[in-house]
Amino acid sequence: MKENPLKLEKQKKLKILKEAGIDPFPHNFSRTHTTKSVFDKHKDIETGQALSDSVFVVAGRVMTKRDMGKAAFFTIQDDSGQIQIYLKINELEITDATNLDTQKQQISFKNLDIGDIVGVQGHVFKTKKGELSIRAKSFQILCKSLEPLPEKFHGLTDIELKYRYRHLDLIMNKESKKVFQTRSKIIKEVRNFLNDRGFLEVETPVLQPIYGGAAAKPFATHHKTLDMELFLKISPELYLKRLIVGGFEKVYEIGKNFRNEGMDRTHNPEFTMLEYYEAYTDYNDQMKQFEELVSTVVKNITGSYKVIFQDKEIDFTPPWSRLTVHDGIKKHANFNPDDLSDKDLFDKIKSLGSDLKPDMSRGHMIMEAFEITVEKHLWQPTFITDFPISVSPLTKKHRSKKDLVERFEPMVACMELGNSYTELNDPEDQLSRLKEQEASRLVDDEAQPMDKDFLHAIEVGMPPTGGVGIGIERLVMLVTGQSSIRDILLFPTMKKNS
Repeated sequence: MKENPLKLEKQKKLKILKEAGIDPFPHNFSRTHTTKSVFDKHKDIETGQALSDSVFVVAGRVMTKRDMGKAAFFTIQDDSGQIQIYLKINELEITDATNLDTQKQQISFKNLDIGDIVGVQGHVFKTKKGELSIRAKSFQILCKSLEPLPEKFHGLTDIELKYRYRHLDLIMNKESKKVFQTRSKIIKEVRNFLNDRGFLEVETPVLQPIYGGAAAKPFATHHKTLDMELFLKISPELYLKRLIVGGFEKVYEIGKNFRNEGMDRTHNPEFTMLEYYEAYTDYNDQMKQFEELVSTVVKNITGSYKVIFQDKEIDFTPPWSRLTVHDGIKKHANFNPDDLSDKDLFDKIKSLGSDLKPDMSRGHMIMEAFEITVEKHLWQPTFITDFPISVSPLTKKHRSKKDLVERFEPMVACMELGNSYTELNDPEDQLSRLKEQEASRLVDDEAQPMDKDFLHAIEVGMPPTGGVGIGIERLVMLVTGQSSIRDILLFPTMKKNS
């Protein structure tokens, strides 16, 4: 393959710098200001005005360059923004910032490319066109870039390259960078909300001898010294409940979960989950707390309870709507699962396009009907409540409805945002449910295995507890208006680059 001529030119310039005794990769550089702080301090000076008594030392990546022979205008970009630099070759001098003699600075200037990272010391002035700029008195290349940046006006347009080379996307696309800055702020707001309510942040094992807490396929690995199989956690639930048993009454974790499943607009094998548990509460208490948490985060980040997602408005103002699984099916599919036998129910969901296996439980068939016929109608925030017992092995039986459990899933923009239970704390009932799960593993590869250590904790005694899980990526998608999970993951899972 023929090498990029721009890259060859950059390599040639690197050689020139080194042969001139110039280190194009110095160890450090002491700047005094960010580009934003320069703007904030002097944005109001008059056009044509120069502040020769104010010295600024800035650094950043060269994004544009307009060469005029012995002078040039170029723009540098740092984490806070951009600023224009004017450099005239016969004005360069030795300063504390660069500590390079004039000749080396001139050689560096002649071999400057877009993409290089540079340090500049100079004075602020405003050009005749009204652009705040720095007139360079000294100049140094801090990192000679060898890979050409994408073309300025088109940026990184190939989606696959955008995700694979996220560093280029962040350099060229301000909006991408803003999304990830917002993601960080969202997680901070979540922590603030829980910390203010007395929750303790904890960590649970990523490598687990027995996986559990969700219906999912795990990633497996092998520990050489112990000669045992381990699994990347699919959920922290069973460990967080141990902490409730141990006397921590309010605990949460924000961490990575791993599920060996397909990838689509809302799924990635590695993702971030918030899970929290609170003693002496149930799913009704957690519905109220859930909508308060999410609506508070949305309001603090955006300034409003309302956001635009996929060109449609979502209103997070509490209280949110409530809808049971059965009522949803009756409303949107026009049939009542309770009126159908197992065979008729299976035939019904097959007619709706399901590929569910015939040996799955009745609860799985009911949820399949719900997912096919109801979820597509749930745009505004809605709590879906009262799930079949067979799909909820860690959930307390409903106090007044037969064959159901006290569980809710919040749906927003037709996708699940989280999950919550009144947690099962009856050790005999829990043992029975896990035995059923263990038996069903022959036909359901997402069923949960028996965990005797977890059962031991439940037998010691867990107080009445409400638990909640929230998918951080989906919350970030909704707040930032991004329609794909890959746009709010810095490094989404991708095929290996050949």
